[in-house]
Amino acid sequence: MTPFPLARNLRDPRCRALLIALALALAAILARSLPLTRNGVAVLAVVDITGSMSVRDYVADGRPVSRLDTAKAALRRLVAGLPCGSQVALGLFTERRPFLLFTPIEVCADFAPLDGALAALDWRMAWEGDSRVTAGLHRAIAMAADLGTDLLFVTDGQETPPLPATGSLPAFEGRPGAVRGLIVGAGGYALSPIPKFDDRGRETGFVGEADVQQENRFGPPPADAETREGYNPRNAPFGASAAKGTEHLSAVREAHLRALAAQTGLAYAHLEGPGGLADPLSTAATPRPRPGSLDPRPVLGGAALLLVLAALLASPLRSRPAPPQPARTNPSVAAPSPRKA
Repeated sequence: MTPFPLARNLRDPRCRALLIALALALAAILARSLPLTRNGVAVLAVVDITGSMSVRDYVADGRPVSRLDTAKAALRRLVAGLPCGSQVALGLFTERRPFLLFTPIEVCADFAPLDGALAALDWRMAWEGDSRVTAGLHRAIAMAADLGTDLLFVTDGQETPPLPATGSLPAFEGRPGAVRGLIVGAGGYALSPIPKFDDRGRETGFVGEADVQQENRFGPPPADAETREGYNPRNAPFGASAAKGTEHLSAVREAHLRALAAQTGLAYAHLEGPGGLADPLSTAATPRPRPGSLDPRPVLGGAALLLVLAALLASPLRSRPAPPQPARTNPSVAAPSPRKA
C-alpha cells in the first residue's frame, strides 16, 4: 500500500525543517516584548583632564597610551555594557572644580551621542593648569547629589600645587556616604615624565623641575624648615632657596586617593586598563531597578532563517547523482576457453 504524499514528505528532514521554520516565523510575527526588570545605575562620570593625565604609562597594542585615553576607553566600554535604563551624566575636572557637560541621559536610546562625547574628551578642554583634586572631588560629590546620581571620579590624584606640608586634607563639608560611588586612580605606580605642549598643542618635550611648583608654601612651614639655607622665621620661614622635589614627575597617588575615599565615604579602585570599571562600579553604585523589555522576535526570526537555509543547502546535497560504479563480473560464468588451432 502506497503511503499518502504528506506522510511520505514528513519523513524527509528537509520538510520537517521547513515546517518548524514556518512555525517560528509565525511566532515571530505574533510575539510581543516581554517585561523585564534589570538593576541599572545612574552615575555622574567626572574625568580629570589636567596635564598629568597625558602621561603615557599604559600600554595598548604594544604602544604607550596616556592615562586620559585609557580612561576614555574604559568609560566607553563601561557605558556599552550597562543595561538599558541606566543613566550617565558627564563632567570634566581641571583647576579646582568640575564642569558638567550634560545631565543624565539613557545609555541605550542616547548611546551614540554619549559614546561620541567620551571619545572627544581631550586635555585641550582644560581652562586652567592647576589640579586641586581634593576640591574638585568635593564639588563633584555636591554636583552628583544635586543630580540624584552616584559618582565616578577618574583622576591620577596629583595635586598641583601640592598639599601643604602638614599633609592634612581640606575639610569635607558633606556627609560621608551620602553620595555613593567610586574614585578611580589612573596611572602607573612608577614616576613618569609629564609631556609638555606649546600654545598650539604640539608636544615639545617634558615638564622640568623648574616648570612646576615643588612645594606648597601656604600655611605653617615643614618640620625641617629651620635646617634650610636662608631660613628666617619671619621673612623666609620655608628657606630662601627654591624647593627641590619630584612634582614634575607623576605616578598615581593611591595613598592620597584612598584617604579621600575614606573621608567622603566613596570606594576606591585602580584603573588597570580599558576593561577595569564594570565590576568596581557595580559594587560601589546604588542598584536602581529599571523597567525594560526582552524582544524575542529577532531570536525567533533568526532561527527560522537558519532552518530555511539548512533545508535549501541540504537539497542539492541529497539530489547529487551517485558516482558510477564499476561493472561487476559474475564468477559463476566461466570465461570461454581459447580455440585450438
